[in-house]
Amino acid sequence: MAMSATAALAQKKYDTGASDTEIKIGNIVPYSGPASAYGVVGKAMGAVFKKVNDEGGINGRKINFISYDDAYSPPKAVEQARKLIESDEVLLLFGTLGTPSNTAIQKYVNGKKVPQLFVATGATKWNDPKTFPWTMGWLPSYQSESRIYAKYLTKEKPATRIAVLYQNDDMGKDYLKGLKDGLAKEASRVVGEESYEVSEPTIDSHVVRIKSSNPDVVVFFTTPKFGAQAIKKLGEMNWKPVTIISNVSASTATVMRPAGLENSQGVISAAYAKDASDPQWEGDAGIKAFDALLAKYLPEVNRVDSSAMTGYNMATTMVEVLKRCGDSLTRENVMKQAASLKQFPQGGLLPGVTISTGPDDFQPIEQLQLMQFKDGRWQLFGDVISGELAH
Repeated sequence: MAMSATAALAQKKYDTGASDTEIKIGNIVPYSGPASAYGVVGKAMGAVFKKVNDEGGINGRKINFISYDDAYSPPKAVEQARKLIESDEVLLLFGTLGTPSNTAIQKYVNGKKVPQLFVATGATKWNDPKTFPWTMGWLPSYQSESRIYAKYLTKEKPATRIAVLYQNDDMGKDYLKGLKDGLAKEASRVVGEESYEVSEPTIDSHVVRIKSSNPDVVVFFTTPKFGAQAIKKLGEMNWKPVTIISNVSASTATVMRPAGLENSQGVISAAYAKDASDPQWEGDAGIKAFDALLAKYLPEVNRVDSSAMTGYNMATTMVEVLKRCGDSLTRENVMKQAASLKQFPQGGLLPGVTISTGPDDFQPIEQLQLMQFKDGRWQLFGDVISGELAH
């Protein structure tokens, strides 16, 4: 009898932050500051974990989700990451949001050998398992996404002149690089490039400036607040170029409506997740589950805010990884399970888009579909496209 009890105990393996009763997860999101529209991502993650806990937890363990605000400030992110790892003693960091914030904490977290899992940013650098074996992305990479816009512009809008307004950080530069790589020998079609700082209160003057390069197409690689400003400014100027906006700013609730539905008409973006405002998903099992979650745990959040869907999808992936860990809740096993997801389907993702990872591939999602804003909502067109360069 004593032997079997010992054997059962031996099978349970825990690192700091895990026990028989709980799993501590740390998170950092801008609930305040210039990117506070993304606060909904953290709230939706929290709602998923609350639901899981109410249903008995994961393998009998409750998730203790500790989410802090960094106001989209890298120094603040460093402070919060240290607090989560050294004071709160979390098992892992999950869904930390923003390229500047994740860049600021990446070396520290990897030095501590703590998983920095499913970061909420599409920078290409998160897919570097050799240098940073403890950091993994989740979103399609910004370069993949902008290569898809380049494919569209090459095929559907040949010979047009393109101007780009981008956020002056790794995010904006990644998007710009992907666009130029995708245009390849036609990269000279980019006739105007303008960058802005997150600290600027408004980007109106930048929009005015890119008009002077006389483009037929404008591409906005921005975060939500500035995406709304840019589209609104086009309307005020009564200027109607072909307009493309990054997926991270394609929220109906926080960008298109504040910019004015009239101004947003015809804007193009790309999606990998279902849009809760799209009537084609009415009756869809994935959307029903999402709606039920919001109704019960997050009634104050607008269901058409794409940030809610992002947080929901990311947390669902995290739950799957923890389930697969079983009773071996070590940091190493968490990374191992995260790096072995094969064509994992998720209710909130578009048909044809799945989550796949491997020991040498820390980029879970690589497909997107183009969409256009018409009659107050996003409408998909074309096929699901992979934005990856040939390996």
